Amino acid sequence: MRGVTQAPGNPWGAMWAMLVGFAIVLLDVTIVPVANPTIMLALNITDYDTLMWVTSAYLLAGAVPLLFTGRLGDRFGPKRVYLVGLAVFTAASLWCGLATSVDMLIAARVAQGIGSALLLPQTMVMITRIFSPDRRGVAMSFWGATAAVATFIGPLAGGILVDALGWRWIFLVNVPLGVLGMVLALRLVPVQEMHPHRFDMGGIALSAAGMFLVVFGLQGGQANRWDTWTWATIVAGLGFMAAFVYWQSINRDEPLIPLRVFADRNFSVCSIGIAAMGFVSPAMLLPIVFYAQTVWDLTPLQSALLTSPNPLVSGLVAPLVGRIVDTRPPRPIVGFGFAGVTISLICISAAMSRDAPVWWLLAPMALYGVATSFVWEPTAAIATRGLPPDLVGAAAGVYSATRHTGSTLGSAGVAALMSSRTAHAPLSEALSQVMLLPVVVAVLGCAVAWYLSDDGHLRRRVNVDG
Repeated sequence: MRGVTQAPGNPWGAMWAMLVGFAIVLLDVTIVPVANPTIMLALNITDYDTLMWVTSAYLLAGAVPLLFTGRLGDRFGPKRVYLVGLAVFTAASLWCGLATSVDMLIAARVAQGIGSALLLPQTMVMITRIFSPDRRGVAMSFWGATAAVATFIGPLAGGILVDALGWRWIFLVNVPLGVLGMVLALRLVPVQEMHPHRFDMGGIALSAAGMFLVVFGLQGGQANRWDTWTWATIVAGLGFMAAFVYWQSINRDEPLIPLRVFADRNFSVCSIGIAAMGFVSPAMLLPIVFYAQTVWDLTPLQSALLTSPNPLVSGLVAPLVGRIVDTRPPRPIVGFGFAGVTISLICISAAMSRDAPVWWLLAPMALYGVATSFVWEPTAAIATRGLPPDLVGAAAGVYSATRHTGSTLGSAGVAALMSSRTAHAPLSEALSQVMLLPVVVAVLGCAVAWYLSDDGHLRRRVNVDG
């Protein structure tokens, strides 16, 4: 069965409409950490590990389905799946705002994550379909910039809402925004072709089991003193993931992930790079927020203001980066971005001392905002540039899944390390040491960036200029 494709009309209008939903689901990755200390007191949460599930449940529920929700867009149309996802996310946000216990809040966050998983890949697919190749780099730069700005404006919005209205409003504010996003999408986003797909249920089950067990083991490791069962859970999860990869390689029907998508070198490298950036984002934010509120005794709003240079600088730099991506080879662009991320994180870790004034964090935070603009936007534009159209839906799901998986592991990993270090060192020293975890992952990003190939860029320039 094949649907009728509407003329895209103004592709920019369609893109801006979808970016409303895209922004609010990513906003929820970082708007919550600023409120975590307040939520901890309000819901009588007694340990970091339980508290971190408020973030990890959202990320985990959003990461697991992403491998096949891109295919749902191919099967039922990206506009329809986007609207369903935004509706689920909006309703779940209302549930979060009304939660009266941590268990209810975590359950509502799971529902939010499922909505985000339905929505996210459709934005990338739609941009790929409605923009011509010579304009796609600029469009993807705004897509990536939206991810960066939403991720980093979250703490500021969270601080304002918590201080002014209470922690529940970090979720309730999504309700009118979600309704607005649905209205805009209904009016401005075109209906696209639909393609029949079989769904790889075995692959879905294996990937879901693997991801859940790994994150569950990491999240509960410190609370369980890293006992035998904790390690067994993590090893079992890795086993399921290995079985998933093997199943994808032998499935001749229609695998969840067509492994030939990784034959494109730049897609493979960008997937690793965005997973690293996804890891770094929550892993650097959580220690800063707790440090500001517990060591410096700042309010949620004041602690959020420490991160404000990020969205401000990133928003200013994004249009420039978009033009650079369309005209320059990718390797030095992404390499520069990860190098800047690494340097800024080292400076932040060094500044996190009781003797350092608060303003010492502002310069490295601004550098971090510049650097991430050279990672989020370019990897999004480069990832699908060389792929055939029949792989774009699956590739968008994989790309979004790797970013979300990185964020999930970053949240779980930093929570485990925070619990471990705060039990054995003074709080300020422990949180400063925790900041070194995202540094290590950022260095990995620097390494993989140099494996980007310039061939796809050169071929595209020949096609456009010729």
